[in-house]
Amino acid sequence: MGNIFSISLSLDTIITRCWDCAARQAIYICNLEDNLHALQAEVAKLKELRGDLTSRVRIAEDEQQHKRLNQVEGWLQRADHVVADADQLSRESPQQVEKLCMGGCCSRHPRSTHKFGKQIATILQEVKHLKENGDFSDVARKPPLPSATKRPSEPTVGLESYVNQVWSSLQKEQVGVIGIYGLGGVGKTTLLNQINNKFHDTTHDYRVIWAVASQDRPIEKVQDEIAKRIGLSNEGWESRSRDEKAGDIFNVLCRKKFALLLDDIWERFDLTGAGVPLPTQGNGSKVIFTTRSRDVCCQMQPNMANNIKVECLPPGKALKLFEEKVGSETLQLHPDIRKLAKAVVEECAGLPLALINNWASHGIQEDPSRMGICY
Repeated sequence: MGNIFSISLSLDTIITRCWDCAARQAIYICNLEDNLHALQAEVAKLKELRGDLTSRVRIAEDEQQHKRLNQVEGWLQRADHVVADADQLSRESPQQVEKLCMGGCCSRHPRSTHKFGKQIATILQEVKHLKENGDFSDVARKPPLPSATKRPSEPTVGLESYVNQVWSSLQKEQVGVIGIYGLGGVGKTTLLNQINNKFHDTTHDYRVIWAVASQDRPIEKVQDEIAKRIGLSNEGWESRSRDEKAGDIFNVLCRKKFALLLDDIWERFDLTGAGVPLPTQGNGSKVIFTTRSRDVCCQMQPNMANNIKVECLPPGKALKLFEEKVGSETLQLHPDIRKLAKAVVEECAGLPLALINNWASHGIQEDPSRMGICY
């Protein structure tokens, strides 16, 4: 008797479980049409949400130069994938709906319809989940400042050895300040540009800062350039005093390894007054500056072994620079043009800037007599 009861109970359990399983499977068929309508409505809302989010991201990237957040990028990719799957199922739905019978509770091809109904239910949940998690207060953030910013530069004919010399000095731990001096137009700024771009093209741990001192309010100008490179420049920056700016700059730079490229100083530049920590072997920072004055160079870096004088180009290299600027084809326009080019080189005394400016002012004409330069 006990065995009969046990068998009966087991059989009832099996039947119940089979019924529950069948009911769960059948629900995908019975709810197919309702789920289809719900999916189409939810996908439409998801597309609207995706469009709004994409617009916010584009504005942040194009107008504010911000970088989209990884979680936003991931959400957009998942939304694209889910929308594509949902649209594909919607295109297949008419054929599956035609297979339904008995008021939509049965199908003439139950296995196919069940599989399709399960896909619809699954993708519907994915769409709802994406919608629930698609409300982002922030979609992008300001990207970290690059370690160095590429600068345009003129040809470096005759400067290659100086570039190597400066770069070699930068690798020495005991050298913190490097001076570059020479006549105006000799190529000091071009040389400093090349050093900046070498930083840009190599792997290092410096924050590279380019600043032009010039003659008028040099400290304030340099402070403003430094602020831009280290993220201090904001609406309240201009209203701060020079000493306050110096304090802000120092508090940031003392925690960084920096390379300050200071162009065109006319007198001893007060690094401390500007808020720039003095380079030491301990902090590993560097200051490279250009000046026309040897005296200023000595005041900034008394050890002349760490200073580099840029000389005028020798005639051969000066002519090469000029030929690169005007182009070899231009030099063939007239038999006297090459003679004229040599005269221009001689007139400019090997100063690269003078050569380039002379070319910009006069150009080369097919008739040399129209150039306004005697030879």
